[in-house]
Amino acid sequence: MSFRAINQKYLEPGSQVLMVLGIVALCQPWSMLLHTYGLTIILIGLIGFNITSKIAPEEGAGTGHAGGSRNPGAPH
Repeated sequence: MSFRAINQKYLEPGSQVLMVLGIVALCQPWSMLLHTYGLTIILIGLIGFNITSKIAPEEGAGTGHAGGSRNPGAPH
């Protein structure tokens, strides 16, 4: 498994989940520790997502296109 595949399968969704967990930590009323670090968690997830979203996926993996054939009915 290449780094691009690991990035697409684990790292990018993981950073999105981290951002959501940061929002939950910021809005929950039970733990002052989670509330204190909620914004930090969001920022770490945001920075991670900005980095991982710039890495291109593997070539030809799941695109659904057959060898670069064009759709004749589509405007070009």
